Amino acid sequence: MKLRDILPSKIGFGAAPLGNMFRDIPEPEALATVEAAWSDGIRYFDNAPFYGAGLAEIRMGDALVARPRDEYVISTKVGRVILDEVEDVSARDLGEKGEVFKYGLPNKIVNDYSADATLRSIEDSLKRLKTDRIEIAWVHDIAQDFYGDEWLGVFETARKGAFRALDGLRDEGVIKAWGLGVNRVEPIELLLALEGPRPDGFLLAGRYTLLDHELALQRVMPIVAERGLGIVVGGPYSSGALVGGPNFEYAPMTPQIREKVAQIKAIADRHGISMKAAGLQFSLAHPAVAAVIPGASQPSRIAEDRAALREKVPADFWGELKDAGLVNSGAPLSVGY
Repeated sequence: MKLRDILPSKIGFGAAPLGNMFRDIPEPEALATVEAAWSDGIRYFDNAPFYGAGLAEIRMGDALVARPRDEYVISTKVGRVILDEVEDVSARDLGEKGEVFKYGLPNKIVNDYSADATLRSIEDSLKRLKTDRIEIAWVHDIAQDFYGDEWLGVFETARKGAFRALDGLRDEGVIKAWGLGVNRVEPIELLLALEGPRPDGFLLAGRYTLLDHELALQRVMPIVAERGLGIVVGGPYSSGALVGGPNFEYAPMTPQIREKVAQIKAIADRHGISMKAAGLQFSLAHPAVAAVIPGASQPSRIAEDRAALREKVPADFWGELKDAGLVNSGAPLSVGY
């Protein structure tokens, strides 16, 4: 089954903020954010054990437990097992993302991409999510940003373990689809070149955005589209950089990125376009993209995202971005959505 046939709409809910991403989000605010997404009609929810060491899954499970299960789609991730044992959160080695979930739960996080750990991870996620099934499983973060020079070894472990386990679960009908959930292009490129595993699509965070799309556009988007697979775009606002936040790639933005954002915003302001509309509609314009999943840490963000999808963005806006060299000339661009 194709990814776009599983996903109920072009916009979903990225649950990373529910794991206290960057700040300690009060429980009522977290639950109200999921409620706002549901009330807005969102029926695709993406999660991961990594988000706050299980906190995001627990909160989403609490928020959705009373909803009819046949009415929504869940994706979560494998590759990390959350233990009952607690650890010193400040001492965790999380690659480039060390500070992102420092307000999450203190439960110990174990990286394990074996087949057995994959099955355990899914079982544990089902308990936290208070559900009997997930539709999509993404193999999480087997890339340079977490594993540095060791990432190819981690990928190989996943190839022999998680990939085969998920192929089997999909073929047995336990899940509907699987793929990689990563912040880098190279692991997707590598998996697409393999003969054995048969992924259904990919969750690519931060790599097909208005601020950063060159590599993905050249190296993975064409083959994904050609094979009839799908991309879910995570982080369409580039960690908030595109919409006025201080971070890009989960860290304070550089002067170069700040200048690029300012240039895009100046053009958007001239055309009366919101930066959220520019960001979401850019990502969705590529035929390989099945959905976008902006993260939301407060209820008001949901309505903003929906309004951004409905905004009419004139062709002149996209043309001016291309003329200024702010988007790749080969990128498909949308006129309204």
